[in-house]
Amino acid sequence: MSVTHPRGFTASGVAAGLKSTGAKDVALVVNTGPAFDTASVFTANRCQANPVLWSKEAVRDGVARAVVINSGGANCYTGPEGFQTTHRTAELVAEKLEIGAVDVIVCSTGLIGLLNDRDDLLAGVAAAHAALDTDGGQAAAEAIMTTDSVSKTVVVEGSGWSIGGMAKGAGMLAPQLATMLVVLTTDAVVPASDLDTALRAATRVSFDRLDSDGCMSTNDTVSVLASGASGITPSLDDFTEALTQACTDLAMQLLKDAEGADHEIAITTLHAASEDDAVEVGRSVARSNLFKAAIFGNDPNWGRVLASIGTTGAVFDPADLDVAMNGVWVCRESTPHADPQEVDLTGREVSVTIDLKAGDARATVWTNDLTHAYVHENSAYSS
Repeated sequence: MSVTHPRGFTASGVAAGLKSTGAKDVALVVNTGPAFDTASVFTANRCQANPVLWSKEAVRDGVARAVVINSGGANCYTGPEGFQTTHRTAELVAEKLEIGAVDVIVCSTGLIGLLNDRDDLLAGVAAAHAALDTDGGQAAAEAIMTTDSVSKTVVVEGSGWSIGGMAKGAGMLAPQLATMLVVLTTDAVVPASDLDTALRAATRVSFDRLDSDGCMSTNDTVSVLASGASGITPSLDDFTEALTQACTDLAMQLLKDAEGADHEIAITTLHAASEDDAVEVGRSVARSNLFKAAIFGNDPNWGRVLASIGTTGAVFDPADLDVAMNGVWVCRESTPHADPQEVDLTGREVSVTIDLKAGDARATVWTNDLTHAYVHENSAYSS
């Protein structure tokens, strides 16, 4: 049931005509309480969509009672009229729920520069309110899809409390989130300050480590709402662990649905001088089109891995690097080792292990291969 699995939440997903396909395109998630704590993280892109500008202010006090999301248009770079549409959307949700507009998070996804038809959008919001249901999580997850081939949901059970979540995203997956919208809900009692701490810890090792193509979206939002309906207050460590599990599960679902990908690639850097070094190395490899094209061709070209490591500022000895692909150490001490023909890359899951021999830190960055289908999907996206 996704976001409606925890107690204290209703949701819906309806078709408002924003998508030419007639598919669901407006989702509404409502926290019915008794608590209304919230926290969010947003894209680090300096070019931000109107809903992000609105929502950053809306969550500043740590209180939110609803999230409304439309797919079909990003409402980014649509001028004053676009911001007015965001504002009016929040106001209508607030009117329907008899709350303040400042307690409504607004999200949009789709093409930049596309001004959503305000009348259609508002009619969709009204319909979404009328359709709210304690079993509406799946419909909401479907309504936020754009190029996604499947909806993405998760449930994590705590001790008498739970976390539910939904996400959308299938391309432009890069750090400081991705082209993603994520709504997480919990019926645990968690103050807003603790939600913020837990969410930032969870996204740091999940969504922020997902780097499909190095492109950063303008609309990225990850929000968590806590209803407190279970009456149970977990420890911050226990809640953070569960939230990290939920975020990681959703991140892997996003990776598996990356546009046109044939392989999901986990790049783990070991024995780095710092975690930052490990992430930088992994991200450099993940962003190498040469490396990604090699994996698409089932070619264990470890030279492209070393070349990418060399572009970073991490601490390492260029003459003493080890690289394994799917468990086969094809490179030791920066020289050929095992026969690359021993590496089987025909399966979807690929692991790359890099040993920097410079310390005790480690990190994993996830990416996918560069395929003909990815190029086609993104060459024809707006036409």
